[in-house]
Amino acid sequence: MRAAVLHEIGQEKLEVLDDVEAVGFGPGKVRVRVRATGLCHSDLSAMNGVLPQPAPFVPGHEGAGEILDVGDGVRHLKPGDRVVLCWLPACGACPACKRGQTQLCLAGFMNAGTPNFRRSGGAVFGFAGTGTFAEEVVVDAGCAVPIPEDVPFDIAALIGCGVTTGLGAALNTADVTAGSSVAVIGCGGVGISAVQGARLKGAAEIVAVDPVASRRESALTFGATRAVSPEELADAKQQVTGGEGFDYVFEVVGRSATARTAYDATRRGGTLVVVGAGAMDDFLQLTMFELFFDEKRILPSMYGGGDVLRSYERTIALWRAGRVDLAGLITHRVPLAGINEALDQMRTGTALRTCIEI
Repeated sequence: MRAAVLHEIGQEKLEVLDDVEAVGFGPGKVRVRVRATGLCHSDLSAMNGVLPQPAPFVPGHEGAGEILDVGDGVRHLKPGDRVVLCWLPACGACPACKRGQTQLCLAGFMNAGTPNFRRSGGAVFGFAGTGTFAEEVVVDAGCAVPIPEDVPFDIAALIGCGVTTGLGAALNTADVTAGSSVAVIGCGGVGISAVQGARLKGAAEIVAVDPVASRRESALTFGATRAVSPEELADAKQQVTGGEGFDYVFEVVGRSATARTAYDATRRGGTLVVVGAGAMDDFLQLTMFELFFDEKRILPSMYGGGDVLRSYERTIALWRAGRVDLAGLITHRVPLAGINEALDQMRTGTALRTCIEI
């Protein structure tokens, strides 16, 4: 089968090969024919080494498709079922799951150390235990979540990561209050989803911050009340909040410099929500005095900060009701053979989300 492979960490291009085999099928597993997958910035971060990932590997973790086969013991799925792939399935038994913090379950991370694919030259890993830049993937049955017939594969793929992460940051982690002021720093697919979440919660002012003009323009169509470049954030803070700072600021870039900017843009007693996935050696510096004196809440948001399966259901319900725009997030489409074009679109910021049709 075909799959896009990164041979070494740090390479900028993927090689689309036709000699890759999905492996690991057996009890408790399912084989999925991937139909659509989104390109998430985390895929780039894994390729350049910001996020730890053994190589060679097949990137991609935001996918949807249909079940081809199920292993022994799998009773809730059957061949032909339509599914979205969840890269962080909950085991239901660990302390985090028992506390109801299923998004913090580490069971899914254990899959990242087991190869999902094989070539004649040896084992190939799948990013985040999945690897959706491939025609087929074998995953634990818990990673394959059934979706209704009316949800297209491209929409379902977005729900698998970016939309759930952004919406959840606003709805679950921050629990934005009606009438509040919000700033979202970084307006790709995840940031735009955070904008939509803040709009759903009734925020009065939503300022979208991004260096790319086309993304700023898009943010206005998704619910932002104004859109500014990073250099214009200080002026927006003055104009919208009288210089006090925003009630909520979402950092959706994953860099300490932007997190520091977001902290400074948050009012005293306000809330900074860290959504972007950053590097392990990128340290955010804050003084002990400002932590005490400003009393700003700093809330990291992992995969939307709530039960992932419930978040999927909620997002589908909101999409059906026309309360969130998911189709509009897909600004570009390419076949698997054009995956490097999609990478360029992500790097330059010309795309909110590129759908890779497989």
